[in-house]
Amino acid sequence: METVRIGNDTVSEQPLWSAGAPANSGMPPGRTKRIHCVDLFAGAGGLSLAALRAGFFVVAAVENNPHACDTYRTNLVSDSFPVLYQQDITALSPSELMRAHFADGDVCDVVLGGPPCQGFSVHRFRNAGVDDRRNLLLLTYFEFVVALQPKYFLVENVPGMLWERHRPFLDAFYSQGRQSGYCVYPPVILDARDYGVPQRRKRVFVLGVRRDVTHPAQWPPPATHGSPRLCAENPKLKPWLVCGPVFSAPVPDGDENDVHMNHSPALVEVFRNTPPNGGSRTASGRVLDCHKNHDGHSDVYGRIDPYQPAPTMTTACINPSKGRFVHPTEHYGITVRQAARLQTFPDTFVFKGGIMAAGCQIGNAVPIRLGEQLLKVLYDLAWSHP
Repeated sequence: METVRIGNDTVSEQPLWSAGAPANSGMPPGRTKRIHCVDLFAGAGGLSLAALRAGFFVVAAVENNPHACDTYRTNLVSDSFPVLYQQDITALSPSELMRAHFADGDVCDVVLGGPPCQGFSVHRFRNAGVDDRRNLLLLTYFEFVVALQPKYFLVENVPGMLWERHRPFLDAFYSQGRQSGYCVYPPVILDARDYGVPQRRKRVFVLGVRRDVTHPAQWPPPATHGSPRLCAENPKLKPWLVCGPVFSAPVPDGDENDVHMNHSPALVEVFRNTPPNGGSRTASGRVLDCHKNHDGHSDVYGRIDPYQPAPTMTTACINPSKGRFVHPTEHYGITVRQAARLQTFPDTFVFKGGIMAAGCQIGNAVPIRLGEQLLKVLYDLAWSHP
């Protein structure tokens, strides 16, 4: 157990970025069969890593981005598993994937995946994104569900997918689920900080359960952490984790992800003039033309407050011009490693493709600690079902 002092508070937590992903054996102690899963739109492998930690045998993963695939292979592929399909998922036949991996009597227990969410993004205004072809990938995901017939499937996406203008896609998804023999649970918005992640991050999760298998007693699983008010009402809750330890703990020697953006001397001076521990750009004395007569985007070039959960790690999380992504006390944007820690990736997990590609992979990932808690529920159900 590591104890980290943040100001006058002492926080005792097992480091969230410690190693510990199990080998892809799918046979935790006391269990006598493998529980198989397939990860679609796998990205760098956040959900795959969470699945491994929950006990799954990850059979296959599908991802198109070459940098994300390089990261996935580097960290997660061992002894030829998972089999990584580096290609456009729309060019991959669901029936061929079924025959390749489940033709000999093995069953697919769980299908995972987060279809690209840019079409549903909250940063797209008015009717932007309505006709975005990426929205159709939600239905492509279900084509694999139909072919693989898993006991459970889990979809992750941004809250924007629930906006009224995207309703046709979600309605079609639910309709296909019902017609294919699944009970598709209502979408739930979960905040990662409620599950022990030191970051404010709201995402939508949709669970599907085949009608002939056991349903969860409670979904989603109960939160483990909460606000001061909720902790006072429920003594079982732990306080939200602050993000300070992410920045104060040492980084392993030679970590290739211990890098941040190179900033101009003028921008470094702006950071130097920005108050530490949560200061905003407005206090730096720097006002750009785009900021004049404009009240929005006040967080850009702001410092992260180490006494609070961090802001949401976006695909531009290592770029201070895109949000509150400046180090709490140092005069530069956060490093790739610090962003990864805020997503609870272990320090042993190495991101490939350079600093911008790494930031994008981190921002697209499901926090490991959140994913593990959700998938542990599905693992236990799948293991108990014949």
